[in-house]
Amino acid sequence: MKNTISHRVADFLKNFPPFNLLAAADLQTLSGQITIIYKEKDSPVFLENDIPHQHFYVVHKGAIALKKSNEKSMMDLCDEGDIFGLRPLMALENYKMEARAQEESILYAIPIDTFKPYAQRNNEVGDYLIASFASNTRNPYSKSHRGKLYEEGLELNPNAQNTPLLDLQKVEYSKKLVTCTENTPVKTIAEKMTANNVGAMLILRDKLPIGIITDRDLRNNIVTGKYPITVKASKIMVSPVLTFTKNLTITQAQMAMMKSDISHLCITKDGTSDSKAIGILSKHDIMVALGNNPAVLIKAIKRTKKIKSIKRIRKSIDQLLSGYLEQNIPMTLTSKIITELNDVCIKQVIKISLRKMSDKPPVKFTWLSMGSQGRSEQLLQTDQDNALVFENVPEENLKETTDYFLELAKIINKGLFDIGYAYCPAEMMASNPNWCHSLDKWKTNVTQWITNPGADEVLLSSIFFDYNVTFGDVGLADELSKHIFKTTQNYPIFYLHLASGALQNPSPTGFFRQLLLEADGEHKDSFDLKRRALMPLTDAARVLILSHSVKFVNNTAERFEKLAQLEPNNEETFLACSYATKALLKFRTKQGLLHNDSGRYIAIDKLSKEERIKLKRTFKTIKDIQELISVRFKVSNLMR
Repeated sequence: MKNTISHRVADFLKNFPPFNLLAAADLQTLSGQITIIYKEKDSPVFLENDIPHQHFYVVHKGAIALKKSNEKSMMDLCDEGDIFGLRPLMALENYKMEARAQEESILYAIPIDTFKPYAQRNNEVGDYLIASFASNTRNPYSKSHRGKLYEEGLELNPNAQNTPLLDLQKVEYSKKLVTCTENTPVKTIAEKMTANNVGAMLILRDKLPIGIITDRDLRNNIVTGKYPITVKASKIMVSPVLTFTKNLTITQAQMAMMKSDISHLCITKDGTSDSKAIGILSKHDIMVALGNNPAVLIKAIKRTKKIKSIKRIRKSIDQLLSGYLEQNIPMTLTSKIITELNDVCIKQVIKISLRKMSDKPPVKFTWLSMGSQGRSEQLLQTDQDNALVFENVPEENLKETTDYFLELAKIINKGLFDIGYAYCPAEMMASNPNWCHSLDKWKTNVTQWITNPGADEVLLSSIFFDYNVTFGDVGLADELSKHIFKTTQNYPIFYLHLASGALQNPSPTGFFRQLLLEADGEHKDSFDLKRRALMPLTDAARVLILSHSVKFVNNTAERFEKLAQLEPNNEETFLACSYATKALLKFRTKQGLLHNDSGRYIAIDKLSKEERIKLKRTFKTIKDIQELISVRFKVSNLMR
């Protein structure tokens, strides 16, 4: 007699990797051995440090949250078709995190002993599981692991060659610290560095790092005769010293060194200068030849002298992004890396543009990136959103100064266009006189937006609240930020208008046949992923974080994670919003790379079943956060 249940299981699994790589007969046989498990909301599948189960799991319905027991935020959320609990299959060791039902869930438990032979006979299945396990544990994998997947005691080698994840490995830092105090004579320091064959000396006070002296500091300050060799360390040391945790990756270390133009980093117990130093990391320790490595790309960008050279490098950044997505690198890390690379491109365009001006800037100025780039969410090259703030000048010099910066901004905006950033359709760019002002004028504008909030003012302010300093004087931006927060605190009714603006885009429903598609125009019958899904989350995070007066957290996912800390009673909702934001951003980026566009408009009928399921899951979250905002800010009162 036909086993109806096993056939239903097989019909489900054949739509998801790696089961879609199995022969139909093998999948049917395997499905007959699978156990179906029901989990109530908040019930555990396994806990951190539990002994290995005899199964790994696939989510049939519902969602399973993966997290470390001592951390509030989720590491991942598994929904329909996702695999989890691979550690017993891969590493023969206890679980490193817990798996708990985020909602009512039905799981398929795949018996490990039954599944092993299929994976051993099918390299594609084995490779997929290695990739899945590696990305979940952030360990690299390579071709050298093929055929060795199920050997007892197998360890994923962090030093394996030819691994695509090499640049995301943790750094190997030197634990042999050579230190002195700030009163130690430089002559003694030089002798000690020579004796220990090191290129840097860490300066400690009460066992805490307060500075560092490198070979370069000795050359620049002592060899040149600027200071005598008897001078104390405090005179030539670089302070404060940059500190990081031991979990620093190669990419992060290289980018930190490139960004600050230094050759050494200090590793401390908790990553701050207020804890004990445990190691030191030099440029020599981490410089390895890696194709498309972010630090290598940064170095190449900084060396460019022409806009067209940056445009060529931008192609490598897109290739890097595509590789990160294929390898399932966490979106938080991917966003930070790509944003940093975008920032360096913009900075170099500005530097090249400054050289094209006949005179140097008359006063200090700041270039602000706004919108998705300001939130560290512009993975693809979309349109520009930027503004320019310059130092206050006497009234008689205002026109001349404004004209200078408008001319500069025009060159910069053209340079950004040439490397792939389209002009803003609404002309929200620094070359527009409305977006290039002195600090006082910007304060006046912001005050007007906040104290007299109409539809246009709310739109303008929502864009302006997400800015990030890309180039120039940080102090100008800090002063403007202080003014913004002070003004909003004095006019709390502004939050009501901002919340109302956040509800202008109705959330999509949970059923695809009811999706709000574009009714006409170029994108007729397409789904607007930005306006219908990402913007409601972005707008919600902005008004909520501003209402808490939290500064310097611009990224939407990070805003929700911060809100989860501030409001434990809404933690589940906020963390779901954070996850949904990352999922939608990843989805948009993949679609954009696939179709060579911004990824904004999606042809629903072209999506796979798996893609539809994952997209649909975010819609309930959008509805939940919009309901929260409507109730909290009493938006209905605005209509009375």
